[in-house]
Amino acid sequence: MQRVLALDVGDRRIGIAVSDPLGITAQGLETYTRTGDMEKDAAYIRTLAERYKPVRLLFGMPRNMDGSYGFQSEKVKEFAAAVLEGFEGEHAFYDERLSTVSAERVLYEAEMNWQKRRKVVDKLAATIILQGYLDTNPKL
Repeated sequence: MQRVLALDVGDRRIGIAVSDPLGITAQGLETYTRTGDMEKDAAYIRTLAERYKPVRLLFGMPRNMDGSYGFQSEKVKEFAAAVLEGFEGEHAFYDERLSTVSAERVLYEAEMNWQKRRKVVDKLAATIILQGYLDTNPKL
């Protein structure tokens, strides 16, 4: 097992998390604020991939509560295609339903104020997505 780099892709921010080298736990790395230039944003993600050397990029795939794919899913697929143009490894999509809601709840229960929550919620959502993936895919 080697590292997995997970992304919670949003219109304004991207939450980023990485697994430990054994693929057991997920750690939040950062919340990246998008520039508005998809190629610059994709290049930044590829730079992180060069640093952490993941065997797989994991993209959180937004789905509707009935399991269907919506408009945001198309945006994630488009961004994933841009990132994958320069990435030599595997990739996967993982259902991210309610990951941001779960992250918000954790931060709210920790009594973190809304300004601080906004800065870390996407990173925590990426961590939740990655940990869910690692728990359901123990051997890559």
